Amino acid sequence: MNHFEYRDGVLHAEDVPVPEIAKAVGTPFYCYSTATLERHYRVFEAAMPKGTLVAYAVKANGSLAVIKTLAKLGAGADIVSGGEMKKVLAGGVPASKIVFSGVGKKRDEMAAALDAGIYQFNVESEAELDVLDEVAASKGAKAAVALRINPDVDARTHAKISTGKAENKFGIGWGRAKAAYAHAAKLPSVKVVGVDVHIGSQITELGPFREAFAKVADLVRDLRADGHEISRIDLGGGLGVPYDGSAAAPPLPDTYGAAVHEAVGKLDAQLIMEPGRLIAANAGVLVSEVIYIKRGDTKEFAILDAGMNDLIRPAMYDAWHEIVAVRTAPNVQRRVYDVVGPVCESADLFARDRELPQLSQGDLVAILTAGAYGAVQASGYNARPLAPEVLVKGRQFAVTRPRQTVDDMIAQERWPDWLL
Repeated sequence: MNHFEYRDGVLHAEDVPVPEIAKAVGTPFYCYSTATLERHYRVFEAAMPKGTLVAYAVKANGSLAVIKTLAKLGAGADIVSGGEMKKVLAGGVPASKIVFSGVGKKRDEMAAALDAGIYQFNVESEAELDVLDEVAASKGAKAAVALRINPDVDARTHAKISTGKAENKFGIGWGRAKAAYAHAAKLPSVKVVGVDVHIGSQITELGPFREAFAKVADLVRDLRADGHEISRIDLGGGLGVPYDGSAAAPPLPDTYGAAVHEAVGKLDAQLIMEPGRLIAANAGVLVSEVIYIKRGDTKEFAILDAGMNDLIRPAMYDAWHEIVAVRTAPNVQRRVYDVVGPVCESADLFARDRELPQLSQGDLVAILTAGAYGAVQASGYNARPLAPEVLVKGRQFAVTRPRQTVDDMIAQERWPDWLL
């Protein structure tokens, strides 16, 4: 569910007409709904066993305003860099609710996380485990650790967002799990507290989750039998959202929560869940203006002022996003367009052969379900400044990240002396 709907033929973000925001901030821009963020978080939290730490996966949407909105509801944070740690602390997430994931943590990032007093490191390799032990020892600290184990489960999602198969870079191989825990137990400056697993993103069926969760439950029992005190189980995230209304709907949070209860609910361990896309995706849209309608020999193109630098998912993942006209009317004529951006790449394509209400130069369109992996993956390609981000709450809206300018981009660069 989201809070973007038509009223008298005009798309609204909660109670704010989208054209009103466009007039104030220009296009393109990202718009996020507070009500949607809050509802998605609450529904997910309610579906999980009592005491679960819901650690929002910041990589999905790192807007400080989004982080702050969720922190006020009690959310923790799943981070994958030192930069994300600084952001979530600035956004009001307590260090005691931060888990640090990612395959390439550097020593300075580990040190900063130890200084901050984060809840847990999700360690992804034996080499990382040894380095963390060294860094913690240098500080006289003891790092709480869950080892991320790769269960070799096919998430049946896009290859670029599958993380739980043996050939993926993530986690410690299933066959090495027990040896890795035995090694960790010998290190003086780490304390093994849990098991971590995450098999991928945009997973739309329960089967892969059930398979991975069952393997984790068996591993927890085996590790406890070997004398390890496993008090936490981090089951990651990955539950998908409905991008395409014609596709089978992903499981609802309560169905997913029932699978979690069934697999690990009786293991007497604190659960950690890391939803990201599920919380943020449908809470955001990318609003853009039609620059031109171009009639080619075989295609009609709607050329937008948003490009692949603003939203790369269609180019990178062949992702489908619903696109709607911001203003509509009954019985409007419909036409078929390739919806494209201005970037100098053939991959700068948001939709191919998409039937939409007839568009004209200057019309506004909204690309839906863009709240996750949208603004966070944006770039300045073609010297295109980053689009602003806007947060709506009821009848209010605020720019939470101003539009970057080309002058801002130039100011970040320097001439070498030999060019003066």
